[in-house]
Amino acid sequence: MEFKKMSWVLACVGFMFLGLCKANGNTHYYDFVLTELNFTRLCETKTILTVNGTLPGPTITVRKGDTAFVNVHNQGSYGVTLHWHGVKQPRNPWYDGPENITQCPIQAGSNFTYEVIFSTEEGTLWWHAHSDWTRATVYGAIIILPKLNTTYPFTKPDGEETLVLGSWYKGDVNEIIKNALATGGDPNVSDAFTINGEPGDLVNACSNATTYRWVVDYGKTYLLRLVNAVLNEEMFFAIANHNLTVVAQDGAYIKPITTSYLMITPGQTMDILVVANQSPSHYHVASHAFVDGDVAFNNRTTSAILQYNGSTTPSTIPTPILPDFADGTAASNFTTQVRALASKDYPISVPLHITHTLFISVSINERICPNSSCDGPDNNALAASLNNISFVTPSIDILQAYYGSINGVYSANFPHKPYIFNFTGHVRNDTIYPYFGTKVRMIKYGEEVEIIYQGTNMIAAENHPMHLHGFSFYLVGTGSGNFDPNQAPKTYNLVDPPEVNTIGVPKNGWATVRFKADNPGVWFMHCHLERHASWGMATVLIVTNGHTTETSMLPAPAYMPPCK
Repeated sequence: MEFKKMSWVLACVGFMFLGLCKANGNTHYYDFVLTELNFTRLCETKTILTVNGTLPGPTITVRKGDTAFVNVHNQGSYGVTLHWHGVKQPRNPWYDGPENITQCPIQAGSNFTYEVIFSTEEGTLWWHAHSDWTRATVYGAIIILPKLNTTYPFTKPDGEETLVLGSWYKGDVNEIIKNALATGGDPNVSDAFTINGEPGDLVNACSNATTYRWVVDYGKTYLLRLVNAVLNEEMFFAIANHNLTVVAQDGAYIKPITTSYLMITPGQTMDILVVANQSPSHYHVASHAFVDGDVAFNNRTTSAILQYNGSTTPSTIPTPILPDFADGTAASNFTTQVRALASKDYPISVPLHITHTLFISVSINERICPNSSCDGPDNNALAASLNNISFVTPSIDILQAYYGSINGVYSANFPHKPYIFNFTGHVRNDTIYPYFGTKVRMIKYGEEVEIIYQGTNMIAAENHPMHLHGFSFYLVGTGSGNFDPNQAPKTYNLVDPPEVNTIGVPKNGWATVRFKADNPGVWFMHCHLERHASWGMATVLIVTNGHTTETSMLPAPAYMPPCK
C-alpha cells in the first residue's frame, strides 16, 4: 500500500541530512510487510512468505525520474533483502539489495527503508527478494510512467494490464535448494508456472475457478506489462488468436515488433500492445518453458483467460500454439528482431571507444566430492562459473568491505579473460573443475566497457540469461560457436542495439554488450536462472568513484542491516 506523505515526513528528514531526498521528480512512499501465510495451489496448502499478503506482491507505480522510499517490515522467520531489478540506482548501491553483496539481510522482526532512485528508466521493471530462492513468492511489478506532460512513443492505449509469470513449488523452495547444494545434485523443478500467482485451468481442475482473468472491451487497445519472475526457465508466451506488438523491453522503448508469440527470459520485462479485435469470447493466455539444454525442467503450461466484456464462456476456449520447448530457432527468431527505438525523443548512446574489455566464459562445472559421494555428474557436485571462477558469497557484504576498506572479504583479481580452450567443442577434464572464491573486477569511472559472454559446452550447455545490476547495457551482437575477434565485431549493431539489463547468452554461442561505467558502486552480475546463480555463476563489478562529488557514490546511510 502507498502511505500518505505526511506519515513519512520524519523519515524523509532523516534522509535529507544525507542529501538523499531528491529535488527532481516526485517522491512516493510504500510499506512492504513480509508475512508468512497459507496459500492453496494444485489442491495443496503450504505456507509462503508474501509481501502485504498477496501473490504477486504490490505494484510500485512512479513516473520517470521519481524516487520511492519502501519501508520493509520483516515479520517472517528469516532474513531477507529486496532488489529493484533494472533500476540503475545512480550513485546509490546502498539500496540495490543483493544479499551479502550490497547489504546484509533484514533480520526477522526488524525493518529497513530502501531509497529507490529512478533515472532514465521508462516502462516496466520489477522488484524481488534477493536472498536464497525467496523470490519464488516475494516479487512484484514496477510501473514507470512517462514524465508529466510527455507521453508514450505510440498512441496512448485505452487501458493497461500487468501479468507476472512465476514458479510454484509444492515444497519449501529454500529447503529444495539447500538440499540440492548439500547433495550436489540438480534441485527439484517447479510443480507449476503461474500467471499473477495462479497456475491456470490448463494444469488441473483445482485451478479452474481461480484462473486469472483479464477483462477487455472489444475494439480497444491495451498496454500489457509482462514480467518473467520464473526461477529457472525461459518462457514462450502467446495469446490465442491475438497478435502481440512488443514496444519496450527492460524499461526502454524498442522498434515495434508484431508477432504471434515471444520468448522472455527470467528477469526480463516487456511492454506489449494488444488490440481486442477478435470475436468477443474467451481466449487463453498461455506460457510454457523454452529449454534448449539437456536438463530437467517443468513442462507444464500456465494459463490465464482474456475475456471480452459481456461474452459467454465457449464450450472450448481457444489455446495458442506455442513453439516446442526446445525450439531454439523460434526463440532466436524473436530475440534477434529486438532493436532500440533510437529516435530523436528517445536517443541512445552506444560506447564506441572501448577502454575496458572483459571476455567471460559462462559454464556449468563440477565440484569434487570426497569419496565420490555426491549426486551430480561423476558422483561430484554441480557447480557453475564465470571465467572458471565459481563465486563464493561472503559473510560480510562486499559494499561494506569496499567502502570501509575491510580486508579479507574479496580479492580484486577477477580475470579479464578465461583459460582458453575450445569453448563450444570437446571439453577437456582440466576445464571442468573451477576455482572457488570471491573475486571482483575493478573498473574506473567513465570507462567504456565491452563484455563478451562466451557460452561453453561443459556439462550441460544451454541459454544463460545474464543480468547486471546498476546499469542497462547495449546488446550489440550475438552469434553461435566460439567468438571470433576478427570476424564477430564486423557483425555488431552499433546503430540501434537494444538497451536492456538482462540478455540471453545463446547455447554454445556468444553475446557482446557495451556500457559506460558512469555509476560508481558495487554491482552484482549473475545468471538469472536461480540454480546457476546458487552454483556460483556470478561475479561483482566495482566501479570506482570519479573525481567529483557528482561522480562519486552517495554517502553511506546512517543505518544498514547488521551482518550476523
